[in-house]
Amino acid sequence: MSLGSLAHRLYSGEVSYDFVGKRRRWYAISGVFLVLALVGLFGRGLNLGIEFKGGSEFTIPSSTATVQQARDSAKAAGIADPIVTEVGQNKIRIQSPALTPAESAKVTAQLSKDLGVKQGDIGVTLIGPTWGAEITKHALQGLAVFLVLVVLFLSLYFEWRLAVAALVALVHDLLITVGIYALTGFEVTPATVIGILTILGFSLYDTVVVFDKVRENTKGITSGNRMTYSDAANLALNQTLVRSINTSVVALLPVAAILIIGVGLLGAGTLKDLALALFVGTAAGTYSSIFIATPVACQLQEQRPEMKALAARVEARRNAGEKAKAATKTAVDGTSADDLTTVGAQAAVAAMAGQSPESTGPRQQPKKNTTRSQRKKK
Repeated sequence: MSLGSLAHRLYSGEVSYDFVGKRRRWYAISGVFLVLALVGLFGRGLNLGIEFKGGSEFTIPSSTATVQQARDSAKAAGIADPIVTEVGQNKIRIQSPALTPAESAKVTAQLSKDLGVKQGDIGVTLIGPTWGAEITKHALQGLAVFLVLVVLFLSLYFEWRLAVAALVALVHDLLITVGIYALTGFEVTPATVIGILTILGFSLYDTVVVFDKVRENTKGITSGNRMTYSDAANLALNQTLVRSINTSVVALLPVAAILIIGVGLLGAGTLKDLALALFVGTAAGTYSSIFIATPVACQLQEQRPEMKALAARVEARRNAGEKAKAATKTAVDGTSADDLTTVGAQAAVAAMAGQSPESTGPRQQPKKNTTRSQRKKK
């Protein structure tokens, strides 16, 4: 079966998967990931970059020096526990707690002597703790403003219940992404914040697409009795499923290339903060749009009195349909034909015997008006 054929069958409802009905399963899967994320976040904690916690950073351009040599040199200069990483193919970065200008000059001289690099070629960045605290404050403010605007937009465009469901999905994506950063020990930098805001926007976009189809399917639904709100929303999920998967795959492939090839093979360490946030967040956003946002929205909508009344009418209609099917099956099977007294049941029995419905009763002979002897006299 081709992907186009599958998409058509999903859109028409010929093929359907019960995403909403199995929401407990999806909630359980998300719960496992959220627990792991919280363990990493509160157990190990985030590895905040120098931009957030303040400190000193020395960048050494050298193609011959090793990470261990740079670490030994930094310790010899008086840095007790330096963080030394290799950046690219020919650069080494050393991070330390905040230093005074005099202490920084001493470290630079020591590194120049031990690693054979000119002092003027060593890049020095000094960031105070106050500046780092301001960066953290502004990052959290930007995130809070983003979430508030999301709720207002969705409340106006859809309604507050769908806005709450979208917010739950966004928080879900945020916690999982931040938790994976804590578990892996990746450094949190301003690029990480940019990546997180980007993936939240992607998750919101995917959720809005699904919700827009949900709104289309549920328009005027309370006046009928064919499907509940959850049924219509589940149909919308199936109709947008292939599109969501295609969009996510297209978004994940270049990010995976940055994360695996750029960072793993080429050593472009400056990209890993952004790439990890984009990769994890995009995957989590796709999952939450399908398995979290819409099921939560359905739960909230089904609490409305008119939706409860609709569900009762749909249930009654389905029960009547099941009874009619059972009665027809009983008639066709012939298991209790003597007990069937309705005209419809008699017609079904007659159809099995190859007779017309009228022939099921006693046989009627034509009434004769004259005897045989009388006909001969004539």
